[in-house]
Amino acid sequence: MNHVSRDTETIYDLLGIGFGPSNLALAIAIEEHNTHAGTQDHIRARFLEKQATFGWHRGMLIDDATMQVSFPKDLVTMRDPTSDYSFLYYLKEQGRLVDFLNQKTLFPLRIEFHDYFEWAAGRLAHLVDYSAEVVAVTPVTVDGEVRYFDVTSREGDALHVRRARDICLATGMRHRLPEGAPLSDRVLHNRDLVPRVTELAGQPLHRVVVLGAGQSAAETVGYLHRAFPEAEVCAVFAKYGYTPADDSPFANRIFDPEAVDAYYQAPTEVKESLLGYHRSTNYSAVDIELIEALYRTQYQERVQGKERLRMLNVSRLRSVESDADGLRMTVQFLPTGEQQVLEADLLVYATGYQPPDPGPLLGEAGALCLRDERGELSVTRDHRVAVADHVTAGIYLQGSTEHTHGITSTLLSHTAVRVGEIRDSLLSRRHRPEPSKPRV
Repeated sequence: MNHVSRDTETIYDLLGIGFGPSNLALAIAIEEHNTHAGTQDHIRARFLEKQATFGWHRGMLIDDATMQVSFPKDLVTMRDPTSDYSFLYYLKEQGRLVDFLNQKTLFPLRIEFHDYFEWAAGRLAHLVDYSAEVVAVTPVTVDGEVRYFDVTSREGDALHVRRARDICLATGMRHRLPEGAPLSDRVLHNRDLVPRVTELAGQPLHRVVVLGAGQSAAETVGYLHRAFPEAEVCAVFAKYGYTPADDSPFANRIFDPEAVDAYYQAPTEVKESLLGYHRSTNYSAVDIELIEALYRTQYQERVQGKERLRMLNVSRLRSVESDADGLRMTVQFLPTGEQQVLEADLLVYATGYQPPDPGPLLGEAGALCLRDERGELSVTRDHRVAVADHVTAGIYLQGSTEHTHGITSTLLSHTAVRVGEIRDSLLSRRHRPEPSKPRV
């Protein structure tokens, strides 16, 4: 039986569940507020992270992959351009500010941006407990009112219980797999790409297959093609070709802070239209430079008579069988129904991510949350879940709110602004505890 340690005498204003970029940005906003506020206005916050150290999509830190958002959309700049937690301040601290500017680019390497996140997280180590996996959220009732939440985390062989007036869930995205697709040594999601390729380095692979048509799929194809110079790399997707990401100036207005207000106020049918119109800004879309590079590689190989890069377009993966010798996959060409069998050493599902339903993690607290006619959580404009009338404790969400707040819900582009709104909400609710009514 696990030993249970209870720290319910200390009442936190906020307990953050998860410490990826979203709650890291919130921690910065709180830390900066506390630095300038009087003692009475301090926000007492703590963050719990199940990983042993800070990490953000480590398995996809491909050496030459760049960010798809510009560096000013970092953890702070859109909220406070003068903050010393900005990417530019990080570059100055590392002695690379001039060198970076000489590149004349807005898009850093993903590896470098991850290092920036680690640098910021290191400055806030006093606010976070790592290796702390939250396993339960329990409402605490005082005089008929749910006033607090007790948050239980597993830390080593012990369970720890902490109490808070509000919680903020930012548990990140969950990898998406085709239904019934098991993972194994030969079958992986691209979230584990880099470490798995490192393990396989030097092995004589004959063929690898990548399923998916988005940015990470195209990056995976290019990375595997370089990592295994003797192997054939097959990309399987249902489109004729990769769709270019729409990063044009007018389309990018969907990421503006004002666009969240407009989206939140819009009727359901307008929300659905906006998501449909602008899916190509984020979903199943690839940077045009990468598309052109892959096409150029494929054409050069065709000229040279050694085609290692194959695009199995307008096709679907119908079955996967595994034995001691490798994988046998059936791929169907959709226009004719013709099928071919590929024998391969490795299959990578580059099939994206999806936000989790917070309900299972919230447990008992989830029963207090209100949902709309489609079963989605009702969320107020300040990113709080709407709850029953007798609940004054708050549940904030970062992610899992695309249905109410739009496409920026899971993206870095709005993070700095969103955490400022959450911080301000935490402060205002000290004097105005009644939650605003959500739009359903």
